[in-house]
Amino acid sequence: MPERIFIAVAWPYANSSLHLGHIAGTYLPADIFARYHRLKGNDVLMVSGSDWHGTPVTVRADSEGKTPREVVEHYQSEFEESWRGLGISWDLFTHTGTPNHQTTVHEIFDRLLESGLLYKGSMSMPYSLVDQRFLPDRYVTGTCPHCRYDSARGDQCDDCGRQLDAKDLLDIRSVISGDTPEFRDTEHFFLKLSAFQTELEQWISAQEHWRPNVRNFSLGYLRDGLQDRAVTRDLTWGVPIPTEGYEGKRIYVWFEAVMGYLSAAKQWAEGQGNPEAWREFLEGNAKAYYFMGKDNIPFHTIIWPAILMGLDQGLNLPYDVAANEYLNLQGLKFSKSRNWAVWVPEYLERFAPDPLRYVLSVIMPDSSDSDFRWQEFLRRNNDELVATYGNLVNRVLSFTHRAFDGRIPDPGDMSTFDNPTRELIAATDKALRTVDELLGLTKFKAAINAAMRLAHDGNRYLEEQSPWKTVKTDRAAAARSLWAGCYVISGLKTLMYPFMPFSSQQVHEHLGLGGSIEDAGWCIQSPEPGRSFEKPTPLFQKLDEEEVARDMKSILTEPEA
Repeated sequence: MPERIFIAVAWPYANSSLHLGHIAGTYLPADIFARYHRLKGNDVLMVSGSDWHGTPVTVRADSEGKTPREVVEHYQSEFEESWRGLGISWDLFTHTGTPNHQTTVHEIFDRLLESGLLYKGSMSMPYSLVDQRFLPDRYVTGTCPHCRYDSARGDQCDDCGRQLDAKDLLDIRSVISGDTPEFRDTEHFFLKLSAFQTELEQWISAQEHWRPNVRNFSLGYLRDGLQDRAVTRDLTWGVPIPTEGYEGKRIYVWFEAVMGYLSAAKQWAEGQGNPEAWREFLEGNAKAYYFMGKDNIPFHTIIWPAILMGLDQGLNLPYDVAANEYLNLQGLKFSKSRNWAVWVPEYLERFAPDPLRYVLSVIMPDSSDSDFRWQEFLRRNNDELVATYGNLVNRVLSFTHRAFDGRIPDPGDMSTFDNPTRELIAATDKALRTVDELLGLTKFKAAINAAMRLAHDGNRYLEEQSPWKTVKTDRAAAARSLWAGCYVISGLKTLMYPFMPFSSQQVHEHLGLGGSIEDAGWCIQSPEPGRSFEKPTPLFQKLDEEEVARDMKSILTEPEA
C-alpha cells in the first residue's frame, strides 16, 4: 500500500537570488527525498513558495526605489527558472500573495481568535523620529545581547541563531536612516504561545527519530519558557488583519508564512479539480516532512505545531523536521548583505546542474556545518563523476556496443557465474537496500556515498575481468563481465536518480530502456540480453582548472566589509 508523503519546504524571501547555501540546506534535500519516494511508488506532495511579505522584501524595495510588488514578481520569476535549471521537482511552488493564501490565513486567525488563543495587547516597538514611523524588526539592527554580534536584526541574530525582540538589541539603530529609535507602545494581537508549553514539551520529547540537532535545539528553546508573541506589525505590506480598526497593520510574516504549507496544499488540490484532495496529505496516516535550515527550526517545531494544536482540526503535526546546519563558502558564511555567495542563476549560466547536485549532496551539512570550495568542486567533478562513475558507464556501454553489435550480451547460465561476478551482483543488490534505508531516514550524505562506493566496485571488477582483452580469447567470459557491468550501471541509475536526475535519465536511455526512471520504480532493471541500445555519450564533462578559476572569479566577489 503506497504511503502518502507531504513534503513541506521553507519559503525563501523574494528579495534576492538563491545561493548555494539555500540549495544545500533546504531545497536539494527536499527534492532528493521527493524523488526517492516517487520512485518507491508513494504518493508525494511537495510544496513551497516564495515569501512575498517579509520585511526583507520592503527593505529591498526601499533601497532600490521600487514597490514591493515589483521586487517580489521579479524574484518569483527568477526562482522558478532556478528550480527548472536545478531540477527541483515541485508539485507546487507558489507564493504568499495569492488570494487562497490570504483566505487560509484569515480562517486560521479567526479560529484562534474565537478560541481565545489570540488576544489584543500593547507592546513597545522602536519608533523613528526621523522617518516618523514604527520600525519592523528587519528595519533595526544592533548588537546581540547573547553573543555580541554587531549586526543582529530585530527578530534574530544570524551569528548565534537566537530569536530576538527589537528591545533586546544593544546600540539599536534604524536601517533606513541610522538614527536611534525611541520605544513607543502600540496595540497588536498576540498568540498565546505559553498555553502550549507542556503539550509541546511532551510531543517533542517523544520524537526520538528526529535529528539530534533539531530535537535538542527545540527542547532547549522550551526550557527557556515560551512567551506570548505578537502576530501583527505596523506595516502596510502583507496580509491584512481580518478585524476592523487595524487597517494600518498587517499579520506578521513569522506567523503567516508557516500557514503557507496549508494554503499551498489547498491551492494544489484546487488545481487537481478536487478541492478536498489536500486532506489526504495533511490528515490521517500521511506523514509530513519539513525541510529548512537550522535558523528556521523553532518556526517548524514550536510555532507551526502550536498553531496546529490550537486549530484542533485533526491536521497532522510534523512527522519529521529535517533541518540542516549551514553550508559555508570558502571558509566564510554565505552572506547576502556582504555579497559573499555563489548565486544559482550565475552558476547555471556556466555549469551543468548534476555536478552541483552531486557535490552539495556529498558535503551536505546534515549534522554539522560544512564548506563549499571551488577546488573541491573541481576535484569531485573530474575524479569522481568523470573518472569514476562516468567512466564506468561510458567504457562498459561503449565497448559493449562495439563488441556486441549494439546489444546487451547474453551472460549465459547465471548459476555458473564465477565468484567475482556473483559478488558484484550481490553488492549491487545490497546497495539498493542500503541506500533505500538511508534515504528513508533522510541521511542523504551517507546515501550518496554508498551509491558511489558501488561505482568504485564496478570499476574494480571491470579492471580485474578486462573484457576488452578476454573478448579475443573467451567471448562468453567477456559477455558475462560486460553484462554484469550493465547490471551495476542499471542499479546506479536508480540509486543516483534522486541526487542526479538528468544524468540518471540519460543512463536509463543509454541502456535502451524506454519511458522514465520513475515509471520503472525503485528497482534494478536486469539487463535484457539482446536488447539494442544506442552508442552512449559522456555523462559528465571534465572541467579545466584555469577555465573554472576564471569563471569563479566572475561569479564570486570578495566579501564586503
